[in-house]
Amino acid sequence: MRRARGLIELTRPGNAVSAGLLTAIGAVVAGSGDATGLVVDASPTIRAVAAVLATMLAVGAGNAINDYFDREIDRVNAPDRPIPRGAVSPRGALAFSGGLFAAAVAFALALPALAVAIAVVNLLALVAYTELFKGLPGVGNALVAYLGGSTFLFGGAAVGGRLDAVVVLFVLAALATFAREVVKDVEDVAGDREEGLATLPIAYGERTALGVAAVALFLGVLASPAPYLFAGFGAAYLLAVAVADAVMLVAVYWSFADATRGQRWLKYGQLAAAAAFVVGRFV
Repeated sequence: MRRARGLIELTRPGNAVSAGLLTAIGAVVAGSGDATGLVVDASPTIRAVAAVLATMLAVGAGNAINDYFDREIDRVNAPDRPIPRGAVSPRGALAFSGGLFAAAVAFALALPALAVAIAVVNLLALVAYTELFKGLPGVGNALVAYLGGSTFLFGGAAVGGRLDAVVVLFVLAALATFAREVVKDVEDVAGDREEGLATLPIAYGERTALGVAAVALFLGVLASPAPYLFAGFGAAYLLAVAVADAVMLVAVYWSFADATRGQRWLKYGQLAAAAAFVVGRFV
């Protein structure tokens, strides 16, 4: 039971479920089209479900492999995680991650070619992030930002729907995720410095890094009215996304005094922004 609990914790279930929800939102915002699956001719609903499951499994796998590579850093920053506390061995975490990746690929085979291409790029990016780019100032943040935003593109591509509004959602989510990742780096300065990583706050200072996060988020907020202006979304969307924008702007402001509080509320704001797109799709 101890090991099973540790394996579940490796996946960060909350993050995996949230990513699956974002993929579902991408599918809803895009609407259904005529694309068929790469291997099977599945209905849009079945393809959407397959995309959600593939996303959740891939995110769980990415979190597990990230913990494998970060096991020394986590001894300082997060000693309660499964590997540092001994609930799961590093080799066990690596094998578990491989199994989840394989299951994600199996579900992805029910999807159209564009969705499969996004899935392949994302799987490679997940591995490259943990091994090559995590410690480079801004580069690792940008890669995670792409991965976070691409869940919406993946959901839209899975059902073969229109991607115009989904692309805006991708941009907004990517910029907000970039800001949140930079704020998280500010939280993790102690362990990252001990491990020799050159994250933005370590390379250029915490306030400079937080300034970069604020600029990225502001650009995302500027892009958020685009579906109202160009994609036919109504006033209900504009009101809903304005609330989400306000939450995220306040959150990045809070980050200068309390990075933990700021990044937590940035996540809430991102979910609110995603919900605003669903409102725009139906209201």
